[in-house]
Amino acid sequence: MNIVLLGAPGAGKGTMAQLLVADYGVAHISTGDLLRAAVKSGSDLGVQAKKYMDAGELVPDQLVIDLVKERLSHDDAQRGFILDGFPRNTMQAVTLDSELGSLGRAIDAALLIDVEPKVIIDRLSARRTCRACGHTGTAADAVCPACGGEMYQRDDDKPETIKNRLDVYEKNTAPLIEYYRGQGLLKAVDGDDAIDAVYAATKEALGL
Repeated sequence: MNIVLLGAPGAGKGTMAQLLVADYGVAHISTGDLLRAAVKSGSDLGVQAKKYMDAGELVPDQLVIDLVKERLSHDDAQRGFILDGFPRNTMQAVTLDSELGSLGRAIDAALLIDVEPKVIIDRLSARRTCRACGHTGTAADAVCPACGGEMYQRDDDKPETIKNRLDVYEKNTAPLIEYYRGQGLLKAVDGDDAIDAVYAATKEALGL
């Protein structure tokens, strides 16, 4: 099971990935987490990535691909993987297919968590994050339910910022949907539903 996760910010990709990892033991490869871990470890790839990140520039595609390939060599990724946050455009998808081919692997499905923009804006606007432990809650949480810390609204969870993020997604990432549809790999589920229902639909779409 080698999956690319697609969907706008706040669609629930991370939640679906966590559930699939827990049930099927595949590797959840979040490129954001990979980059942060590489920088923290001080690896050669991390040092290169840090230069771009410190300058506020996008990390080059090939560097991200190299990080992904390195992560795919780990034991848990031999059972399958879920790619979250990469590819972000069709050029990256073509490169990913080529690099995976060189490893004798291929994408089995591209799973689209489809959510209406208004739902995403409402959902993310209500999100609150703990300053102390990073727990994600809602506006109803006066204090962190996990550690009692202060809850705050991240700048990128404010409505005007969310709309901009959705515009960027639509322009850059949405064409990936057509790319994977053209390959016959696209599987779409309605992400507006309750988590249990979305997960049931996800497993059905993936034939699990």
